[in-house]
Amino acid sequence: RARRYFQPHAASRLENRAGRGYNRTMPVELILGGARSGKSRCAEQRALGSGLSVTLIATAAPGDVEMRARINSHRARRPSGWRTVEASHDLTATVAREARDDACVIVDCLTLWLCKLLSVGNSPGPDVGVIESPAGFEPALAGFLDILPSLPGKVILVSNEIGFGVVPLGALSRFFVDEMGRLNQHVASRVARVTLMVAGLALELKP
Repeated sequence: RARRYFQPHAASRLENRAGRGYNRTMPVELILGGARSGKSRCAEQRALGSGLSVTLIATAAPGDVEMRARINSHRARRPSGWRTVEASHDLTATVAREARDDACVIVDCLTLWLCKLLSVGNSPGPDVGVIESPAGFEPALAGFLDILPSLPGKVILVSNEIGFGVVPLGALSRFFVDEMGRLNQHVASRVARVTLMVAGLALELKP
């Protein structure tokens, strides 16, 4: 049955996990930014500089002409030797399988993965009223957060920062902005490095 994910007790459980050993130094970093801020390019440059073999886990699906063009643009600038793996809804299993001591993994991006999680089995939400997340959303998100401290190698997570604008008018848009902000907070509390990209410039937020 559909239910809300971030009820107070659910949020508390995730926040309590963050305080129990999840803030130690880890080979995982988060790069945040708005549209065309340079976040994907920053992730690619850091992966290139790592000297490791690189696997890019893509969460985008080429659903229309515009998305296909965006995907092709990203592919064209990557080195030919990089592997690309398309992630299903189970991003956790994909990242756990691809992360290795001798590899760098880029996940681009968490925003589209979140969109997939929230749309499973759901019809378009109303413009007003309470929006409910699908059953299974909380375990999927918690499972992803749980693996972050133990991932081997170098892992770079890319996500959108979408909370700087005005509060959206529609309930569905407000719900997504809230869930994206909460996900970014939980990920940021569990990784060693957080960078915010603005106009192609990197602002180091953590450490």
